[in-house]
Amino acid sequence: MSHECTVQDAALAVAVAFAFVLLASRLREPTRRQFMAIFVAGAGAAYLGGGLGGWEFAYTAAATYVAFRGLASYRWIAAAWLMHVGWDVAHHLWGRPIVPFVPTSSAQCAVADSLLAVWFYYGAPTLGPRR
Repeated sequence: MSHECTVQDAALAVAVAFAFVLLASRLREPTRRQFMAIFVAGAGAAYLGGGLGGWEFAYTAAATYVAFRGLASYRWIAAAWLMHVGWDVAHHLWGRPIVPFVPTSSAQCAVADSLLAVWFYYGAPTLGPRR
């Protein structure tokens, strides 16, 4: 069962993505890239048990491989986030939401994860004050 994502839901997702980028920008290289590769691998497992059966395991395996490649390249991390967007949409339409008590959480994740993918595609440049 899907639920309609409102403008407020999308705005919150944009704010979360922006906050995430500001916090991640505090990490120096190469720690930033390495940590983000591990982080996106963990995010790939967030939906295990989300109602899509064996596809959950297939997705997690593929996402883990792409995230592993991200240890050496931000473009792979961007690809992993784009994969997550697709999985967010699938869960919004046919599975269970990532946050059980927030019916639109999967749609919100799709918005936030799309923005993260763009940031990583462009090499995860530092935003905010430099340390």
